[in-house]
Amino acid sequence: MTSNLIFTGTKDLEGNAVEVVIENGFISRGASAGIDHDRVDCSGLRVLPGFVDLHTHLREPGFEQSETVASGSRAAAAGGFTAVHAMANTFPVADTAGVVEQVARLGQEASLVFVQPIGAVTVGLRGEQLAELGAMANSKAAVRIFSDDGYCVHDPALMRRALEYVKAFGGVIAQHAQDPRLTANAQMNEGSLSTKLGLAGWPAVAEEAIIARDLMLTELTQSRLHICHVSTAGSVELIRQAKLRGIQVTAEVTPHHLLLTEALAESYDPVFKVNPPLRTQIDVEAVRQGLIDGTIDAIATDHAPHPKESKDSDWASAAFGMVGLESAYSVAQQVLVDSGVSTFSRLAQVLSFGPARIGGLVDQGQYLNLGSKANLAFVDEAMEWNQTAKTQSMSENNPYQGLKFKGAVVHTVYNGEFSYRNRKIVERAAN
Repeated sequence: MTSNLIFTGTKDLEGNAVEVVIENGFISRGASAGIDHDRVDCSGLRVLPGFVDLHTHLREPGFEQSETVASGSRAAAAGGFTAVHAMANTFPVADTAGVVEQVARLGQEASLVFVQPIGAVTVGLRGEQLAELGAMANSKAAVRIFSDDGYCVHDPALMRRALEYVKAFGGVIAQHAQDPRLTANAQMNEGSLSTKLGLAGWPAVAEEAIIARDLMLTELTQSRLHICHVSTAGSVELIRQAKLRGIQVTAEVTPHHLLLTEALAESYDPVFKVNPPLRTQIDVEAVRQGLIDGTIDAIATDHAPHPKESKDSDWASAAFGMVGLESAYSVAQQVLVDSGVSTFSRLAQVLSFGPARIGGLVDQGQYLNLGSKANLAFVDEAMEWNQTAKTQSMSENNPYQGLKFKGAVVHTVYNGEFSYRNRKIVERAAN
């Protein structure tokens, strides 16, 4: 294995022919004399910046039956990702410097993608008192995003204090917008279909009310807010208007909320049970438009693996969540490029540049800038492939199984070396 690579025959975001040279892990102007390079024929491929996921559940420590940092890193590399943000709902919860440093160390040992821990906002995700935000920010893990994802920081006074606290070190609060009083025992999107199916409804207003409140708190504190997994048309409009007012808010949408609708619940197959729930076609069209026009800043997978026994049950008893790292690029290509409504430049913005900026990851989203760390994805936009339940993830709760996708990641280069080559994982020693 070498970190001196030359990729020939490829094209850039605009479709221009480009030769990519990597020396000692960095983008080089050209091949230096006297250095041996591994030449890689990339004819027919497009080079993109390595993808950055703002919302990944790696489950370790505590839930290794679902996923480990190592297995999640393999899934990420196979999906073209060179960095993932690991959510805090582990056991123990990532609410101390010790736990976030453990997650970061496990990522370094896997050495396939950069694993950036997200710290909990509150102790134990219980929404009662702030976690050690400053200690996590100043730890070796250098946490900058804090979230109780899976739970909403529903106490407005606590949310205000969190927003004020993270300003001191340029942090951001990532909110799981869900009013718990409006979603007690909720199972799917609230509407005529939930009534027909006899499943407790999850109203759009439960998401929108929290977003509206948090936007006002963010404006008051002059802090930074990130909205996780936006899923309703009303949420998109609230964020759009807030940005026009200059509020420092960013937002993400998941691949499944860009592609799938509540109609899949008619199967009663719990693989389609997710939090927030799949919404209506009107909502899907609204979040797509928000992604295109810049209201929504990023595609984030909310990769949420579960063991078979957690999904192999009746709908009401099944866990919420879907895997999605390995299909995210294909969904993005379908929604943004193949639809004819946007470009590969916008795709790179929402899968790499935007997420890297939000997370403050200086070595990510640099693309082909000379002297930058080489974190790249090479894709075959014409390749067709069938999604199977079994992927690099340890879990098989895949809502896309059986679907045919167009567009596939062929190579992933992390820190100048292959983590995924010719659609196969390249195991690496820890850095």
